[in-house]
Amino acid sequence: MTKKVSYKRHLAKTITWRIVGTLDTIILSWVITGNPFTGLKIGLAEVVTKMALYYFHERIWVKVGIGDSRKRHVIKTITWRFFGTLDTIMLSWIISGDPFTGLKIGFAEVITKMLLYYFHERTWYKINYGLDKRKRAKKWRRTS
Repeated sequence: MTKKVSYKRHLAKTITWRIVGTLDTIILSWVITGNPFTGLKIGLAEVVTKMALYYFHERIWVKVGIGDSRKRHVIKTITWRFFGTLDTIMLSWIISGDPFTGLKIGFAEVITKMLLYYFHERTWYKINYGLDKRKRAKKWRRTS
């Protein structure tokens, strides 16, 4: 039996992850380019593209048959990072005008983003928001 996951949950996860991810991108881009405005441009450009990519990634993972476990979170982290890094490389290249800057920023954030994403997933795994069946099960256990 699969649990019902609301669209509100995916939207909330999208927003919280984008805040964390954007701050990370801005800081890394600033450090790598030496220009805070380039960091801001890259980080803010990613807000739109990454929110759309993240939302669809979440919707696809609802249908994936890997149970709720650390293994699922690790695989989900890797697939998200693949698409997220491609997006960062492309946007950084376009904004900076230098393909090597795009590659530097993209590869620098692979490690930071994978760690941040993994902990974001673990945190959301513990939150009941948008999970009707898990809420009911916990509520039932408390009243029994």
